[in-house]
Amino acid sequence: MDNRQAIGSWISGPRAAAEDMGVDFGYRGERLGLPQEGPGSVAGVGRRFGALFIDWALSVLIAYGLLSGGDVPAANNWALAVFALLTVLTVGTVGSTPGKRLLGLRVVAEDGSRLTAVRVVLRTLLLVLVVPAVIWDRDGRGLHDRLARAVQVRI
Repeated sequence: MDNRQAIGSWISGPRAAAEDMGVDFGYRGERLGLPQEGPGSVAGVGRRFGALFIDWALSVLIAYGLLSGGDVPAANNWALAVFALLTVLTVGTVGSTPGKRLLGLRVVAEDGSRLTAVRVVLRTLLLVLVVPAVIWDRDGRGLHDRLARAVQVRI
């Protein structure tokens, strides 16, 4: 005798098992008081990765054109520093990087206000470490956003 329901919950994952037991997770951003869809809602993973790709490509181009003198390995070494500087300057002043702006995203504090300079720097340092950025909570925020008390929303 096997318990197919137990096997199904294991294959489906912990969220499906919890939902089968009656736990209601709600939508992403509900705990933060954000709308489910539209402007001000939590940004989707696809848009965030797209914005990250655009920002990284821009950083590599800047590093290649301005800092490395045409040397590709040197450009790759400088790209992370350019990315960090680009992120601190643009998120700290206008609330979004060029990639985020192109894809209609913005970084705000949990209460909807602008991030302070200290929180922008903390968020950026954790972002360039990569590991905090790939650990997400159930609202879809990376650990770098949680620790900086920030959230990426749609414009």
